[in-house]
Amino acid sequence: MASYTPMTDGSAYPSRLDRRIMERRRAARRRRRRLAFAMVLLLAGTVIAGGYALGMITFPPPSQVEARPELAYSHSPEPADQTGSPIPSTLPSPSYVEPTKVPHRGPGTFFTASGGTDVIGTAGGTLRYRVRVERDTGQDPQRFAKLVDDTLADKRSWIAGGDVRLQRVSSGSYDFTVYLATPATTDQLCAPLPTNGFTSCRQGDKVVVNLARWVRGVDHWDSDLRTYRRYVVNHEVGHRLGHGHVRCPGRGEAAPVMQQQSLKLAGCTGNAWPYVNGELLSGPPGGYA
Repeated sequence: MASYTPMTDGSAYPSRLDRRIMERRRAARRRRRRLAFAMVLLLAGTVIAGGYALGMITFPPPSQVEARPELAYSHSPEPADQTGSPIPSTLPSPSYVEPTKVPHRGPGTFFTASGGTDVIGTAGGTLRYRVRVERDTGQDPQRFAKLVDDTLADKRSWIAGGDVRLQRVSSGSYDFTVYLATPATTDQLCAPLPTNGFTSCRQGDKVVVNLARWVRGVDHWDSDLRTYRRYVVNHEVGHRLGHGHVRCPGRGEAAPVMQQQSLKLAGCTGNAWPYVNGELLSGPPGGYA
């Protein structure tokens, strides 16, 4: 039995031997608890590993978890041809839900939209373009390509001038590429132009649409997001066709498409089209940056 040494106030405290016995018992209880916890972890790991091996449990790669939370379609990466360019493939999107989150940085590799269009426009030389979307952004290349195609084929777009014809291709020769890229990749593709993770650009034969602007637009825009997207496409393709920046011609007037509407409207109203009522809208030369 445990022995106790009386204290001056009438109470008792354990002897040195009793304290050692109690410490050993507490240590033994801790070891049993740790052993039981380890057995639970081992059992859970065995169940998960077995499920994974049988194909019952799958784990998406981190890039899909972080950058594609609302992705509702899936497809395999396109194989590369001998030039390093992806070979186009049909990308299904039966229940596609457009993501609302914008990853700042993507892998810097792209899907090429498959298929193409007829030649649009009635006169002028033909420029062929392809459409590419950065991987792991959750954006459907075919849907992006369709909006680009529909925008450029509109009778108010650049073909209204009668001096250029356009055609989208997915293979063979092309004259420029329309990219949809994350802000960080946009900065790389546009360098040395200072896009600062915010604006889109045209650099050489690269027409680069910033994913953040595509998804969020800009706060001062006075129309809907779809119209803003058409403006971005026409503005950057306009640079590829040789058009420079102009300013708002007057308060309350429609902004020329070559005005830097992503920076400010400056009293004009937002406008996506180069030609309005058959006339090319313009203004004083110069930009706002």
